[in-house]
Amino acid sequence: MFLLLFLLNLSWLSVPGWSQRSRPPAKAECKFSDGKTVSIDYSSPRMRGRKIFGDLVPYGEVWRAGANEATTFVTNSNLILGGKEVPAGHYTLFTLPNPDKWMLIVSKKTGEWGIPYPGEQFDFARMEMKVTKIPSPVEDFKISFDQTGSACTLHLDWETTRASIDVTQKK
Repeated sequence: MFLLLFLLNLSWLSVPGWSQRSRPPAKAECKFSDGKTVSIDYSSPRMRGRKIFGDLVPYGEVWRAGANEATTFVTNSNLILGGKEVPAGHYTLFTLPNPDKWMLIVSKKTGEWGIPYPGEQFDFARMEMKVTKIPSPVEDFKISFDQTGSACTLHLDWETTRASIDVTQKK
């Protein structure tokens, strides 16, 4: 009987969505010419045939920008993020998605699980993100940086949506 229960428990771990492996950890990094960095650690959920934005991730509600633990944002340089100053430090990222406009939320509260959102009282800043449609669906949620000279553009891609914001070092 014990062996049967053990095998049954193992079988549940192989079902997609029941294992943490269905949302593996991921990392994005921007490295400036002086060696200073911006790094983001997050978990990458999968689309798996689901409608994402406006359904799984409702419009008009704060989203943790990933899965599992909260998405971390660490910089060892003072930044201009979407036109707002963000000093070097450790933060948590959230977003407020809408069909035509997203807000990036940089929270001072760190170390928490991804949900619930800790509240506006912990917001360091909110910045508007540019939203575009991507031509083919992105199965795995992805955070990335495009680097051009001394600046980076942060991208959040999933389904057919890309939300972007510019990141530069404060001089």
